Amino acid sequence: MTRILVLNPNSSVDVTQSMNAALDLVRTPGGPEVVCATLQEGPPGIETQEHVESVVLPIARYFEANPADAYVIGCFSDPGLALARENLKRPVLGIAESAFHMATGLGRRFGIVAIKQGSIARHMRAVRSLGYMDRLAGDRPLDIGVTQMQGSGVVERIVEVGTELRDRDGADVLILGCASMGGYRSEIEDRLGLPVIDPTQAAVMRAMSTISLGYRQVA
Repeated sequence: MTRILVLNPNSSVDVTQSMNAALDLVRTPGGPEVVCATLQEGPPGIETQEHVESVVLPIARYFEANPADAYVIGCFSDPGLALARENLKRPVLGIAESAFHMATGLGRRFGIVAIKQGSIARHMRAVRSLGYMDRLAGDRPLDIGVTQMQGSGVVERIVEVGTELRDRDGADVLILGCASMGGYRSEIEDRLGLPVIDPTQAAVMRAMSTISLGYRQVA
């Protein structure tokens, strides 16, 4: 069976479980097996550039030790994406990159719901490198850490930030800027009336398409 490996590069099993549950939407009978795993040596949450850099080599080693038909890095900073693509002969997808690509096909300007203020600079570098700055409406933080994302009041805070991105910044598509937010996607869409992208779903769907069409990865 075709296998897609989705790796959570932080050590929080709750994040992996949330991501795995959100991916039930894209699993189909007879379709690729979508397996989620946790990088146990990673930090509890990837919230700084130091965290990002600390998992680059461990991600590459994990993928090399666990063969799959495609790989997804389940963190919105896309840590180790370039190295994994260079080392592997199979497609490697970053969830942020995949979310940006999907957003530009759904609307005119996208808004990003970030976890913390410190994440925004990393997002800007990624958006700029992909040439999407003119499609970015705004990037606003929740000021909630990765490990707190399953706590009470999180949905209300996402809706509050999403409303600002929609009404003040002019976003007509929202991107959830953390792999741990996917379980909230449906409720947020209903409450804000906008397409909401779970980046992990976007990356897995992109992986499925890449495999089905027989494309090879170019580093």
